[in-house]
Amino acid sequence: MNEFMEKVRINLDFLNSGFFKKGFLGNSIGRYIVALAVLLVGFMILKVIKTFVVSKLKKITEKTKNNFDDFLLEFFEKTLFPVLDYGVFYLSIIQLNLNVGLLKLVYSIGIIFLSIQFTRFFYAVLEYIIHQKWDTAENSLKTTGVMTFIKILFGCLCALFILDNLGFNISTVIAGLGVGGVAIALASQNILNDLFNHFVIFFDKPFEIGDFIIVGEYAGSIKHIGIKTTRISSISGEEIVFSNSDLTGSRIKNYKRMEKRRIVFEIGVVYGTPKEQIAEIPNIIKNIIEKIENVEFSRSHFKNFAAYSMNFETVYFVLGNDFGAFRDIQQIINNKIYQEFEDRKIEFAYPTQTLFINKES
Repeated sequence: MNEFMEKVRINLDFLNSGFFKKGFLGNSIGRYIVALAVLLVGFMILKVIKTFVVSKLKKITEKTKNNFDDFLLEFFEKTLFPVLDYGVFYLSIIQLNLNVGLLKLVYSIGIIFLSIQFTRFFYAVLEYIIHQKWDTAENSLKTTGVMTFIKILFGCLCALFILDNLGFNISTVIAGLGVGGVAIALASQNILNDLFNHFVIFFDKPFEIGDFIIVGEYAGSIKHIGIKTTRISSISGEEIVFSNSDLTGSRIKNYKRMEKRRIVFEIGVVYGTPKEQIAEIPNIIKNIIEKIENVEFSRSHFKNFAAYSMNFETVYFVLGNDFGAFRDIQQIINNKIYQEFEDRKIEFAYPTQTLFINKES
């Protein structure tokens, strides 16, 4: 540090004679003038850069489509210039002859300040990338949880870096943290497992906030995705809480990502229905379904002879994942089939038995 101070100190011979040679608190008036000059000139240069260079760069970045340069310029303006301000202050301070304690205090403050500023910079860049790539209205809670964890991690690394540069022996601290970390890991194995699976959910995205899912016998919409648990609003009204490990280890049906819903239904008509009408029924159903919007007809066939009915199986697809829309469409189809069968005098089957009695004379 002393060698560095000697290199950056300004030596002006004319300030070491006459009036300027007089001094107080261990420094001559000339030395105080040098320190003040460095401070004022440095701040003036930074002011000019901020006024002209930064304003020019802002005009350039406003014309670009990518907003990453806007983010960097804004962050540099808020972070880099305070660092440069401190650099000017430090250069002016070391022009003076300071006692060891005061010099160490200035150095320590500088280490802490610069470490925090650079940590903020790297965290802000990472936060920007994550929000740009993954953050949406549906999973904003997930990104918040991830960024909280990253912020804690960066804070710990910054603290270790500061302690190391201030002369503390962090090897014993790290060793102690290692032993303590093993003990904590064994005691909180399930919690750490859930935390890991939180990141699995975040990056793999098997579901998001608002998705309707079925897990085993439970069904509902994703309400909250936390670091340890995920909460589901059940269709019956109650809130179901799953651990993240349970969800990532289960088979999940995600209905929100369904592009179209396959529907299969059967109808039965009575025995004795004329063969001409039996042949017409698939076409009747087909014509009804094809006239409905957001529906793809697949097939309709005379399926089998049952105990009391002749059954027809129909398959169609509803475009989209809205369950309410599917029920509305099915209701329209049922009403139209019923009306069409009634107009053609086609009877629906229902469970019946016919008893034949042979009466002897």
